[in-house]
Amino acid sequence: MDPLLASKSEASAEAQAASRAQAERRRLVASLSIMVAVALIVRLVVMRFAYLSLLDPARDHYIPGWENGHYTFGREYERIAKSIITGQGFSSPYPYPTGPTALVGPVYAYLLAGVFKLFGALTTSSTLAALTLNNLMSSLICLPVFFIARRSFGPKIALWSGWVWAIYPHSIAGSNAWIWDTVLGTLLFTLLVMYTLKLERSTNYLAWIGYGLLWAIAALNNANVLSVLPFFGAWIFVRQWRSRTLRLGPIVAASLMFLVGVAPWVWRCSKIYGRFVAFRGNLGLEVLVGNSRDTSFPSNWDETPGSNLAQLQEFQRLGEPAYMAEKQGEALRVVKDRPLWYAGQTMRRVLYTWTNVWNFPPRWTFDEVGLPNAIVYTIFTVLAFIGLRWAIRNRWEETIPFLFPLIFFPIIYYLTHQDDGRFRHPIDPLIIIFAACGLHSLLSKRAGGLRQGEI
Repeated sequence: MDPLLASKSEASAEAQAASRAQAERRRLVASLSIMVAVALIVRLVVMRFAYLSLLDPARDHYIPGWENGHYTFGREYERIAKSIITGQGFSSPYPYPTGPTALVGPVYAYLLAGVFKLFGALTTSSTLAALTLNNLMSSLICLPVFFIARRSFGPKIALWSGWVWAIYPHSIAGSNAWIWDTVLGTLLFTLLVMYTLKLERSTNYLAWIGYGLLWAIAALNNANVLSVLPFFGAWIFVRQWRSRTLRLGPIVAASLMFLVGVAPWVWRCSKIYGRFVAFRGNLGLEVLVGNSRDTSFPSNWDETPGSNLAQLQEFQRLGEPAYMAEKQGEALRVVKDRPLWYAGQTMRRVLYTWTNVWNFPPRWTFDEVGLPNAIVYTIFTVLAFIGLRWAIRNRWEETIPFLFPLIFFPIIYYLTHQDDGRFRHPIDPLIIIFAACGLHSLLSKRAGGLRQGEI
């Protein structure tokens, strides 16, 4: 063959391959854009009917609300954000001024303060803006879900996972009910999972520094993400060591970036409390919320200053550091004096985390402990465990990093308290991926059974 013709033929083949790859990328971008757009539209439609409940004046803890028994949880971030924009600093999470606080992390509070600065504090406009931001972040989670699933389980399961997340009922409802760090935390955590997978063989310093920065931001939003940091780090270390790409320099750079990112907040919280406080200082109070004498719901918010006037007055009298120290002592006494009861409550929380079943039988109500909610939760959990079994059998090494969040992330909530899906939500994207694997497994078995029946 003429070398010139052969060269032209090779160039033509390369051009065709490049054209096909470019067309494939365009189709992928279009498909993912549609997925995110549908997810956002569905959430905004729900927002149209949901946002009015967040504007109920009784939720703002006016004094008449105490006597009438109004449910008053859920505005700590909004009050802190209001304090920030009115020059009072990161303070006063409860209805009356109570001084500097370490009750929650700073990232979402400052984000919400930015919303209040633009649209006014606790106005209709700011509520709609905060919920719209929630819905946008929730919709964007489709993207890391897709890429995580594609890398580990293939394009079909990736497509299913993205679309299931787009219409996942708890994501849709939660992004329109929680003016809280939950949705942002879920997006950050899902990005961390995707980033971890991409760093499996990377020695790029900038990539590792970005990884450390993302961990710092996620931890300052919800410190519980750190429950899986050692395991993700160990997984990357082992993978790089086995592939002989291990370099300690980038790992050290990422660690320093993380420490630089979180150190000012830890120093500030420790200074306020007069003792070392890592991120938050209210662990004892959280234990009491889930282990009080009233266990008709997974969380008894009457144990908190946000829902109990007597507790708020005690909080104001003692100040936050002394109040939280007192609650720490009370929590230790509960665990010490009633260990078997506490163990039983912990097992109830384990069951509730994965099924939303708290009382037997579940009530036919549409709240967090109602039967409809439990049915939906349980269906996704069952599918996820079927998918997990399939993944372990067929893609064991790809499945290992996903086991860490499923095992370790909920532990702190088993020990303290659970609440309406918020606390499990950051690992819901992984549960959705495994649910898609489970659906794939069941449909594959059914298709195989049909083929055998035809024979």
